[in-house]
Amino acid sequence: MIFKCGKNKLAEALSNVQKAVPSKSNLSALEGVLLCASNNKLEICGYNLELGITTTIPSDVVEEGRVVLNAHLFTDIVRKLPDDLLEVYINETLNVEIISGSSHFELIGLDANEFPSLPTVDNSNFLELPVSTIKSMIRQTIFAVSENDSKPVHTGTLFEIKDHTVTLASVDGYRLAIRREPIKEELELSFIVPGKTLREVLRLLPDSEENLRIAAGMQHIIFYVGDYSVVSRLLNGEFLDYKSTVPAKTQYTVNVDTQDFIESIERVSLLITDRLKSPVKCLFLPNKIHLSCNTTVGKASDQLPAKSDIKTELEIAFNNKYMTDALKNTDCDEIIIQLNGPLSPIKIMPKEGNSFLFLVLPVRIKPE
Repeated sequence: MIFKCGKNKLAEALSNVQKAVPSKSNLSALEGVLLCASNNKLEICGYNLELGITTTIPSDVVEEGRVVLNAHLFTDIVRKLPDDLLEVYINETLNVEIISGSSHFELIGLDANEFPSLPTVDNSNFLELPVSTIKSMIRQTIFAVSENDSKPVHTGTLFEIKDHTVTLASVDGYRLAIRREPIKEELELSFIVPGKTLREVLRLLPDSEENLRIAAGMQHIIFYVGDYSVVSRLLNGEFLDYKSTVPAKTQYTVNVDTQDFIESIERVSLLITDRLKSPVKCLFLPNKIHLSCNTTVGKASDQLPAKSDIKTELEIAFNNKYMTDALKNTDCDEIIIQLNGPLSPIKIMPKEGNSFLFLVLPVRIKPE
């Protein structure tokens, strides 16, 4: 196996593929990247049995072949090479030579047959969305994915495709994020994608107008992202019936400037730390919102204008991080907040349309 390629292209590809390589594994091959050289292309693959990332880069392939090289070592070597071009020679006993300018490395490779095969997915059930759309949908729901493994199914995002609409939903027990987008395809699919997978897909998504292709099977899913393909296992289990958690009726509606609300919450939250936890109290009044926070180091208060149909006042307390996470992902200059009482979920929606819906559970206020 002999190939030549550009250092920068290879270093970038290795850096991305390496995200799917475990630092330690009982199977040595999984700690490596699989290199396949053929047809003037070099295919690079990393796989941890749950997530696999594959890409191809242009390469001058003199002799075709396959080999597994330790991912972290090979990536570090390529990054430090002095020349823009590198040459790799691998003999029948898997001795590897890497040459670039005045640098010369010799490594021992592993048999490519020891590298597990990636899962395959039937491409008959596929969905295409503009990259900008899926990027927005993932970003506006990923923040609410649970990081607690007590219910593994909620460490992922639910994809529901039916009635010419694709809906993403994430929940962590304290908040809910729903994002919808109309589509032309007549599909009816439902699956749960791990949050770790979506974070990698989000990181790989380019700033372009091209389409992203998603192929979903019974156990696995593949995202085709530009020159990359990301294959992942799906999560099994019963996802929360999130529709039933959304309040059907609304007693009060508040219109507020999103950035003003974020900045006001952040100001009163300066007294809150990981050690000094305290909810932010939010007093909704007819023409303004009054915020306050009280910890052992002091008190803070702030207020901002708002339009509402509240005739007297309504006080609700919430976790400052959960609320600012939701507000920062609205992508709206102005939002609508719907309320039903001090212990009812806080509902956040766009001023126009229904592309997203965020719920933040309130915190019970302790009597002072």
